Amino acid sequence: MSMSVIARPEHCTMSRVVALSAVCLVVLAFALDDLEVALSGAAYANKTLILTVLNKAYAEEDGLLDLFVESLRRGEGTAQLIDHVLFVAMDAPAFQRCRSFSGVRCYRLRPVDGQGDDLSSEQLYMSDGFIRMMWRRIRFLGDVLKHGYSFIFTDLDVMWLRNPFPKLHRRADEDFLISCDKFNRRPRDYAGNELNTGFFFVASNNRTVALFDEWHGARNASAGMKEQDVLNQMVRRGAFQRLGVGARVLDTARFSGFCQDSRDAAQVATVHANCCLTQRAKVADLRAVLGAATERLNGTATDLRWPAHSECAKSWT
Repeated sequence: MSMSVIARPEHCTMSRVVALSAVCLVVLAFALDDLEVALSGAAYANKTLILTVLNKAYAEEDGLLDLFVESLRRGEGTAQLIDHVLFVAMDAPAFQRCRSFSGVRCYRLRPVDGQGDDLSSEQLYMSDGFIRMMWRRIRFLGDVLKHGYSFIFTDLDVMWLRNPFPKLHRRADEDFLISCDKFNRRPRDYAGNELNTGFFFVASNNRTVALFDEWHGARNASAGMKEQDVLNQMVRRGAFQRLGVGARVLDTARFSGFCQDSRDAAQVATVHANCCLTQRAKVADLRAVLGAATERLNGTATDLRWPAHSECAKSWT
């Protein structure tokens, strides 16, 4: 009898271990598949989608998230794109606010490697938190490429005035199309055009996966540098050519920004609030841009002229 009494707890203990291990494997598999489910739900049939990243500060009411969604709903040929945008929340408050929007797809990005530090507040340009958030974004985007999905990545401080896909004019041999601060009219001049990671298209293949791996891998040797600066440094040293990545710099005539307003506002697909320091300034000046573009689209204004980016100019003083 004593043996059976002793044996039963041992058997039960082993059973629990086996059962617990099985549950852990199921939970892990679910977590890994969670991203796939989110990506496949947003993607077109050709496994292409639109990605943007937000935190609590970006998701505040009447802030950048609201303006971005409004631009999609108002823009020329952009309302149809909303179902193919995946909003990636970096914290729980941003995820909950995202889910309050009707018809918007939201995904909660989990911390990795014990990096559970709070990045929910506004991260001022080049602050330590800003740099950490940008690198976390690059790691996530590399994971998306490894899942086999191509995408347009856009910051929330980019207004989509027209469907940008037709204006990309992408050739079959081009893997990476990226915006810049100021365009010198030479789309293959990676040293002369300062690349801006606020808007870009990347095709999923072995070349771009290697690029993003190398890009994120350079983080530890680039203390104090944001991911955009590291990419500019890499391509000036020939990373695109060495990895075989077909790349092109996008013309600010179609993919404009506050650093260099488009020469022809009627052709612009997107407007980025670059060269601007604070979120408050970005919201103010982007709202003015969206208002002017809406008047043009509604026919209440015959010409589209950019309003002065006065709040962004003052944000540096």
